[in-house]
Amino acid sequence: MDLSKSNKTETAQTVQKKLQDANIILVGMMGAGKTTIGKALSILLNKDFVDSDHEIQDRTGVKIPVIFEIEGEAGFRKRESEVLADLVKKRNMILATGGGAVLCQENREALRQNGVVIYLRASVNDLYRRTRHDKNRPLLQTKNLLERLNELHAQRDVYYRETAHIIMDSGKQGVRFLIQKLIHKLASFDFQELNRNHHQNNMQTITVDFATVSEKRSYPIYIGYGILNQVDLLLSHIPQMRVAIISNETVAPLYLSELTAALARKNIAVIPIILPDGEAHKNWQTLNVIFDALLKNHCERNTTIIALGGGVIGDLTGFAASTYLRGVPFIQIPTSLLAQVDSSVGGKTGINHTLGKNMIGAFYQPRMVLTDSATLNTLPERELYAGLAEVIKYGLIRDPEFFDWLERNMHRLIARDPEILNQAIQRSCENKAEIVAADEKERGVRALLNLGHTFGHAIENGMGYGVWFHGEAVAAGIVMAAELSLRMKLINDADVRRIRDLFLQAKLPVIAPNMPPEKYLELMALDKKVESGKTRFILLNRIGEAVMRADISSAVLKETISVCTVHE
Repeated sequence: MDLSKSNKTETAQTVQKKLQDANIILVGMMGAGKTTIGKALSILLNKDFVDSDHEIQDRTGVKIPVIFEIEGEAGFRKRESEVLADLVKKRNMILATGGGAVLCQENREALRQNGVVIYLRASVNDLYRRTRHDKNRPLLQTKNLLERLNELHAQRDVYYRETAHIIMDSGKQGVRFLIQKLIHKLASFDFQELNRNHHQNNMQTITVDFATVSEKRSYPIYIGYGILNQVDLLLSHIPQMRVAIISNETVAPLYLSELTAALARKNIAVIPIILPDGEAHKNWQTLNVIFDALLKNHCERNTTIIALGGGVIGDLTGFAASTYLRGVPFIQIPTSLLAQVDSSVGGKTGINHTLGKNMIGAFYQPRMVLTDSATLNTLPERELYAGLAEVIKYGLIRDPEFFDWLERNMHRLIARDPEILNQAIQRSCENKAEIVAADEKERGVRALLNLGHTFGHAIENGMGYGVWFHGEAVAAGIVMAAELSLRMKLINDADVRRIRDLFLQAKLPVIAPNMPPEKYLELMALDKKVESGKTRFILLNRIGEAVMRADISSAVLKETISVCTVHE
């Protein structure tokens, strides 16, 4: 069958043009026809054909039955995941996967994010007919093949469906007919978003991994452009077929309907809880609004609570989840830059008190974080700039190369370049994940994340919550911390100028509000980092290295405050 000559139809040419260099990935049971159809498609669409099982054999130098014999199925699955992680990075290919590739969640996500996934579905009887004489499939070497195929199909069908963009029966029809049918399905498939997402910003996954003597816990952070409606990422973290989504009056009109509709397609019911917007509402009264709604809707211990919004929504939702029924699962979907790079990661939750910011709360980790950088397109400029303060912070406390990168790319961040935004979010989350994993409850290194926050929280409290955005107060606070570091002879004038200049590039304040130094000292005495009556400050040994100091005299503090609150 010479498909290259006889079947190069106008429809196939249209599909080829639409696909560009996007991958087609075939999933399905053993005997579903992935190799046969994959090779035919590769000729018709001028793409490379790759078989993941053959790739495993080439890398190991032995046949798959031998791998099963020596390492068992678990060993083979590990090799399979490693090979797939490499293969999906390639472009312009037809990839035929092994029948069990979809058993691993990470594999399913990687396949779906890196091509058009087609599930070739066949009846168990057809599968039996095609595989009954095959001696190279270890899982099928059994006395009752039909029973085994029924078991495997029942186990895997749900995963094939979850992963696939297109489902097509590959029963008794000939290859030519199947190819024509598949081409028509591809012709009607919307490739635009798929191509845009790949070329602009592939989804990245970061793992926050806690390991203690008694237990091991982890959760993923998914980062990508336009991934809000990819609820398949959420499903394994939702134990009950309904969720409560907590959002606010600003974010809900933008994204709640889209998320609700995507969940509904998976038969998951949504209880919406809409709160007023702003830092001023991060209090007991608003928290009780959440509790009232959860109780009135008879939410149970397995009802997942989803935070859809910025840092305030995330903190409120996390604290509510930590205390409602003594703990229910929750998911973070941050929609502000500040929340995406900072508050959604690490499990700090809480509310403000009139006497201090975030003074009441808990450490409570989310099940996962879904960060869609496309939500930043609707973020007001002032809030975008405020989020950049926390991004810059990571470069200052532990990542000097990142600080250098920010100096070169700040103009592209300000312009909301999707690729650059995703890189900044990813690098920030990687830094925070490493710190949080090492010190979950802030007994050591995690305190370094508070660079500028002692001054910043004093600004927020002193001016009234919401007058200065958190990121704005942190920016001014970091400049104050840099000036204090200079006076403690830790850094030099050139370092302070670089820090100040980068915040100015980010359109953030570098001068603190003009409160009396005594007021600053009074408010800073309420900070969570006060220990034995002494305020502990995070200072800079250099750009890229932070240190905690508690030996700061009130005279040096007053001098620093006076300098930083006077316009030059």
